[in-house]
Amino acid sequence: MRVVLIAAKELAFAKTRLADALPAAAERCALAEAMFRDVLSAALSASGPHRVAVVTSEPALLEVAREAGAIAIDEGFPRGLNVAVRLAADRLVKCGATTVCTMLSDTPRVSGEDIDATFAAMPAGGRGVVLVPSRDFSGTNMIARTPPEVIATHFGRFSLVRHLDECRTGGIPCEVLRLQRPALDLDLPADLFEFARLPGTSHTQSHLARLGLIHG
Repeated sequence: MRVVLIAAKELAFAKTRLADALPAAAERCALAEAMFRDVLSAALSASGPHRVAVVTSEPALLEVAREAGAIAIDEGFPRGLNVAVRLAADRLVKCGATTVCTMLSDTPRVSGEDIDATFAAMPAGGRGVVLVPSRDFSGTNMIARTPPEVIATHFGRFSLVRHLDECRTGGIPCEVLRLQRPALDLDLPADLFEFARLPGTSHTQSHLARLGLIHG
């Protein structure tokens, strides 16, 4: 069973590095929820996965996931991204997951086609990893693993190198897949303004338009 797993922080702790562009905490919370909704919609539109799951300790996002028909995994309290992903992957394996594609909830340009391409890039042979890097080629914005525990996740600074090193050390087949849309994560004000320049309609763009950051 192929599963997409979306990992999301509690809204109160999300996007603090955008404070210079969005001083009000309520605005940052609303932005984080809008991005989550866009990522969830993309995951649900993909044809490759059999199920979509969400791991977070944020009640509002868990409710959105349940209403959309996704598997909602409550981590109980903020444990850190990598611990939360491990907890969720363990649970999904017990439910029959053989491949898990984990994606972050702050990549609102991702599409179902991007997710399908990530599953399709999985190395043959029943064991492997696909890494979708961030724009600066230092971070990892999506990681697909077969089986889901073949390597640990190392989300954070320079995660791409850490994921590649673990695959190399373990002799695990690995593909690096560069995809333009999921490469843009909204972490810093510069990312926010880059996103605002791009065409399209989404929850995130609607929220930024309400804030006056996107103009007609």
